[in-house]
Amino acid sequence: MTNGKKQTASKAIITATAVIDSQALLANYQQIKRLAPQSKILAVLKANSYGHGLTRIAKLLAKNTGVDAFGVARLGEALSLRAAGIVQPIVLLEGVFNPDDLPVVAVNDLQIIIHNQEQMDALLDASPLKLFYKQIKVWLKIDTGMHRLGIASKDFDKFYQQIQLSINVDTPLTLMTHLACADDQKDDTTKRQLALFEQLTNQLKDPKSCANSAAICAWPQSHYDWLRPGLMLYGVSPLAGADDDENQSATTLGLRPVMTLQASLIALRQVKAGESVGYGANWTSKHNTTIGIIAIGYGDGYPRHAENGTPVLINGRIVPLVGRVSMDMITVDLGKQGIDNIGDIATLWGKGLPVEIIAKHASTIPYELLCNIKSRVQIKEI
Repeated sequence: MTNGKKQTASKAIITATAVIDSQALLANYQQIKRLAPQSKILAVLKANSYGHGLTRIAKLLAKNTGVDAFGVARLGEALSLRAAGIVQPIVLLEGVFNPDDLPVVAVNDLQIIIHNQEQMDALLDASPLKLFYKQIKVWLKIDTGMHRLGIASKDFDKFYQQIQLSINVDTPLTLMTHLACADDQKDDTTKRQLALFEQLTNQLKDPKSCANSAAICAWPQSHYDWLRPGLMLYGVSPLAGADDDENQSATTLGLRPVMTLQASLIALRQVKAGESVGYGANWTSKHNTTIGIIAIGYGDGYPRHAENGTPVLINGRIVPLVGRVSMDMITVDLGKQGIDNIGDIATLWGKGLPVEIIAKHASTIPYELLCNIKSRVQIKEI
């Protein structure tokens, strides 16, 4: 049964659209500079710039800021940036996985992280001719307690000395580690990691890097020479509890969301008390109400496991998601008032509705939601 309104859209319908706010991006960059004015910034652009568009974000930062370098996870990402005209230093955050990639690194003037014996051997054993007689800039990663990537602390001196002596390496090195629990200020893991890093490196003059987004916000002693902001660059709080603690929120940290995910209402329906909506009939209305259908679903990257009650922003108010998320649509309970019309724009996350809150309702993290944006989602840069 349709509602009493005429089911004709008076406004242009938009399917899933990610609105990218370039001014918010630049404001977040400046906020990072305010937090650590003496440090250089390596802007992390991996995973398609956290779903915001790899080359789009790189070009915005390169043109409008003094960004010092970019960080990516894969060689293909770095080559895409070079092909797009990005000239800033680019660091491969996981290094190279194949010795045959080293000539590509050299000729494209990329920098690499070394975090294991195999990577070091490949670099030291490469002939200068194979590298086009170019030296490669190296970031040496130390495992101080995350136990994922990085050389063991007991091996640090050996790695450091061997890399320093190689004719293939452009010294000085940059010494780095990765912090496992920087988002939780009550956890002492970060203090222990920083203490070990300091013990290993305090007599060395090489540049140092420890701070990811959470550490930039919460651990000023970790700032050192290079920062590696990722999530906060895109206007999302990197701190634990940001979904329900205002002191940890992006707003309190001075950050603005870069992505606002939107879509239109494409239909309205009257649902009676006792009637169910969507696949599996996992939501049944307790009252007569109006249901709105919005043109977005898990085929666009909206989380399939978002629970009933997940907030959606429409016409200045929060309404609850009801029923199971479909591939192309979601349904929301608009209430009895019937103030909404086909074509009205719903915000799924972003300005006015932090992605951190949506992540909590979907039992995931903001990183995953942003990175899961699909290729069919329209992009609108403002």
